[in-house]
Amino acid sequence: MRKNIKAKIARLFTHEGAPAALHLSVEQQLRRSVMSCLLWEKEFYESGEEIAARISSLASKLPAEKVAAMAIEAREVHHLRHVPLLLLEALSWHQGKPLVRDTVARVIQRADEIPELLAVIWKDKANANKSKTIPNMVRQGLQLAFGKFDEYRLAKYDRDNVIKLSDAIRMVRPKPADEARAALYKRVRERTLAVPDTWEVALSGGADKKETFERLLREGDLGYLALLRNLRNMAQAGVDEALVRDAIVARKGARRVFPFRYVAAAKAAPQFEPALDQAFAAALADMPKLSGKTIIVVDVSGSMYHALVSARSDMTRAVAGCALAAVARGSFDDVRVYATAGSDAKRKHETQEVPARNGMALIDAIHGLCHPLGGGGIFLKQVMDFLEKREKVAERIIVITDEQDCGIGLGDSPLSVVPFGKSNYLINVASNKNGIGYGKWTHIDGFSEGVVRYIYETEKAMQQQ
Repeated sequence: MRKNIKAKIARLFTHEGAPAALHLSVEQQLRRSVMSCLLWEKEFYESGEEIAARISSLASKLPAEKVAAMAIEAREVHHLRHVPLLLLEALSWHQGKPLVRDTVARVIQRADEIPELLAVIWKDKANANKSKTIPNMVRQGLQLAFGKFDEYRLAKYDRDNVIKLSDAIRMVRPKPADEARAALYKRVRERTLAVPDTWEVALSGGADKKETFERLLREGDLGYLALLRNLRNMAQAGVDEALVRDAIVARKGARRVFPFRYVAAAKAAPQFEPALDQAFAAALADMPKLSGKTIIVVDVSGSMYHALVSARSDMTRAVAGCALAAVARGSFDDVRVYATAGSDAKRKHETQEVPARNGMALIDAIHGLCHPLGGGGIFLKQVMDFLEKREKVAERIIVITDEQDCGIGLGDSPLSVVPFGKSNYLINVASNKNGIGYGKWTHIDGFSEGVVRYIYETEKAMQQQ
């Protein structure tokens, strides 16, 4: 009897019980946990703490160069703010590498991220006071990061958190380039920075809401995300609607706004939806274009529909997926869009073509199918068989999903799918541990417009080969 027998490989499954992809590298596992992650926020199947612990564990197994590249991509391509800091914390374990210093300095792009990184490293200020030090290369990176910010941006984020900017500057000890900078750092330590002219400061000081917002809008001093988040406040305060519409359409500082933020803003203040739709269309016009027949499939299953993007938001992963589909719809010239869900009890998909709309109208049309299509999970094998019979051929197929497939019967495994497009992409918009879209799929993680740009760059590179 042979002793050197074939090793057994543990089977992996989605949370819904379908076979999941095996043999993922540590880097692939980390990417799927990071690129759609709003750190410490609960998702449909996993707690934020579970996801964060997995990210830390996986990052500890990778070379510093890969962790650094992922932190930069998460911040600059996918516009994530907190999960890159967790990656920086993992990077801090690599002592003595200038790469750590340079990555910290690059990833920190808002002044409040300096004390936030220290909080991630120490867990809390009490732990810091028990003599835990800042790794030297992290300290040097934070010293460089302090040098990025002027008084306004430092004062804007000088908040009464457990670790304040004044604490951070004493711990980091940045080296001032000149006397003016030295005086600025002294004001940070003493918390005597000039009061910034922000809507938060003005309103907390008792200023009239209508006058404050109108002044900031006229002066162009209201950030785009703050504008979108305050539309309801502005409407209730009677702010000049023409001013608001002009600011929405101008899109000043809109580059790092997630596509689903437009949906949230329209839901909060429906009277501004035409301007938001115009701004969203302008954002799509900036996207590169690819030709050829494109099939976009959006998962509108229960786990997508009920999974909030964050605890403070009423936007779901389904909304994020629908908004991403609208971005993709505007990036190709011949598009069919389908929504899919089904019945878990009957183990059967339900898939329907969505009317050929654009922008907010397309998002509404897809999202409106969440309940009518059954609310069960995605059945990728059944969906692809259905679409191949109906569409025959495609230049590319794009599936937007949380990858929680329900196909567990004989011949219904998502791993048996042979997609019929010339190029086939599966976009994962959640951070669940196991997934299905590998092998014959180009797997992409994230819900920013960066994932669509990745498709463009991938195909352009293929054409040049």
